[in-house]
Amino acid sequence: MKVLVLDGVEEEGLQALRREPDIEVDIPNKLTEDQLVGIIGEYDGMIVRSATKVNARVLEHATKLKVVGRAGVGVDNIDLAAATAKGVLVVNAPGGNTIAAAELTMAMMQSLARNIPQANATLRSGKWDKKSFMGVELRGKVLGVIGLGRIGSAVAKRAQGMEMRVVAYDPYITEENAAILGVKLLSLEEIFKQSDFITVHLPLTRESKYLLDEKAFETMKQGVRIINCARGGIIKESALYEAMKSGKVAGAALDVFEKEPNTDSPLFEFNNFIATPHLGASTQEAQLLVAVDVAEEIVAALKGEPVKNTVNIPSLSPKTMAVVSPYLSLAEKMGKFVAQLVAGRIKKIEITYDGDLANQEVSPITTAVIKGFLDTILQEMVNYVNAPLLARDRGISVVQKQAGEGSDYANLITVKAASDKEELSVSGTIFGRTDPRIVSIDGYHVDAFPEGHMLYIPHIDKPRIIGPVGNLIGAHNINISAMQVGRLKIGGKAVMLLSVDAPVPAETLAEIAKIDGVLGVKNVSL
Repeated sequence: MKVLVLDGVEEEGLQALRREPDIEVDIPNKLTEDQLVGIIGEYDGMIVRSATKVNARVLEHATKLKVVGRAGVGVDNIDLAAATAKGVLVVNAPGGNTIAAAELTMAMMQSLARNIPQANATLRSGKWDKKSFMGVELRGKVLGVIGLGRIGSAVAKRAQGMEMRVVAYDPYITEENAAILGVKLLSLEEIFKQSDFITVHLPLTRESKYLLDEKAFETMKQGVRIINCARGGIIKESALYEAMKSGKVAGAALDVFEKEPNTDSPLFEFNNFIATPHLGASTQEAQLLVAVDVAEEIVAALKGEPVKNTVNIPSLSPKTMAVVSPYLSLAEKMGKFVAQLVAGRIKKIEITYDGDLANQEVSPITTAVIKGFLDTILQEMVNYVNAPLLARDRGISVVQKQAGEGSDYANLITVKAASDKEELSVSGTIFGRTDPRIVSIDGYHVDAFPEGHMLYIPHIDKPRIIGPVGNLIGAHNINISAMQVGRLKIGGKAVMLLSVDAPVPAETLAEIAKIDGVLGVKNVSL
């Protein structure tokens, strides 16, 4: 078997491949797409970083290809849909940069506490200035960790070793799991009020964008210090600027910016601002680890052994694939839909199958639901292999039921999520083989195509609600492409589901929530 290695993957990390007598490794110079298309038919496996685009055209010519490995986390340069359709496994190395990112966070924290970059620069300019760089100790300080995934947990452990008191905000981890780490879970507002240092470790989603905005900074302690080695855009940089200008924030350290590369941020005018050019994974060890991890995955895949970090669906028998494949996309979107509607800490997700699906192997569909749910809320890469494990690690019980009791549909999937605050259920089906629909929300009948941007508005069934909602959305020049209203009885509770061409701004959501009879409003992005 032959494996093609591109994009300067660490040679030392390829030893797992080199040790296999039946695997030949080729490492050519940089290839154009045409050159890659010309040779890819010879190879059983391929490893890339971010430069090479493994697109549909490349995959079309990959007649022998069984697996593509990404030496890193992101797989934006690989066409997952085309790879899955072709039966090509895609693997990555999501854990290789955990320690690198955690250690950079700690370095940023220590640099903020002791003014190390500023003192170094002053000394190198010829000045011996001790008085200007009085610092603070980390011991005894409160560290607020926003996002307690792999990296956030690693930061928490290291901070505890420096005798800091660690509190955290993560709505998707149980108090029991946090307690194992020795971390107390608090509300976001309490994190802001209590923390001397705040570090964020979240994915950039619609919910986390500008999580640290003007209102958040107003709530924080005077003299708080801010660190972001996760994703640009979680911190509203203009709000951080004003908070630093006023003295509310005593120092900030960013490894990431909303727009990169960035060499002219207004934040650079502050001496108590530290920045690095997105160095979170830039260690020799991390680059080696991702190469080692992906090489081992490639070997396992080529030998027909289980792999840990599959990004697309694992191999299934043709018979099973023919049954479940039409439902995978619907199931993943239902998971995303529920994740964006239900409030509180999720304790249990129950997936029930009715109709013909009740007599089929549906575990891949269940996994797709969990993947969609977790993909919406976690920073780490979620795939069809690790989704059940990630759910278990967060204390989420997953229950699969095959009812077979019949319904109004040939096949029906119902996803019910139970949190410490509420329960919510969503049902979906496919008409024919290509027409997915959401047909029920908490028992209210709807008929919605799960795609793009949506607005969910529970309300009291009475006049003068739909019109004002439409007017407020139209005032922002956002088009409503479809509307569904479901009710159980006249004058009772009802639900409205709008398909819109763009996300509705937060200020408009607040105005909609004020309409008499509206019980809530939430954006949903699929």
